Amino acid sequence: MKFCSHCGAPVTQKIPAGDNLPRHVCEQCDLIHYHNPKIVAGCIAEWEGQILLCRRAIEPRLGLWTFPAGFMEIGESTEQAAARETKEEAEADVAITSLYAVLSLPHIGQVYLVFRGQMTAPIYKAGSESLEVKLFPLSAIPWDDMAFPVVKDALARYAADVRRGQFQLHLASLSDRI
Repeated sequence: MKFCSHCGAPVTQKIPAGDNLPRHVCEQCDLIHYHNPKIVAGCIAEWEGQILLCRRAIEPRLGLWTFPAGFMEIGESTEQAAARETKEEAEADVAITSLYAVLSLPHIGQVYLVFRGQMTAPIYKAGSESLEVKLFPLSAIPWDDMAFPVVKDALARYAADVRRGQFQLHLASLSDRI
């Protein structure tokens, strides 16, 4: 950040009084600009023992598979964001059933909130951000063609929970090397 979004003056990076981390501070209007992690809400959409995956039609990772996920919007809950992303990317309706995983990616300033959601019907098709949408049994998940390491990690945890016959809430901080 080089300029204040409030007054347009140059900003400097310093530790403001009462804080312990460097922030972008406007020397003109004294506004402190906080840059905090972004929330990504995603959904493992389930239908009769299968999960819904989308092949990405956009960068990054064009052509690779993911579960529906994206950045939250102002004015929506995390559950609403996960359901909205499922509708946008897969044109599928889901009833969110539980929070499944909280996965922190400190190296890129993101936190993934992954929910489980029951599809209300086996109706889906590619939305504008997807090339293809498909229900996969766990035995056919395209592991080598997953778009993001965090998605692969969440799905590996999910598959292990299905095999164990018991779901738990997963909390993890993932490094940039997975």
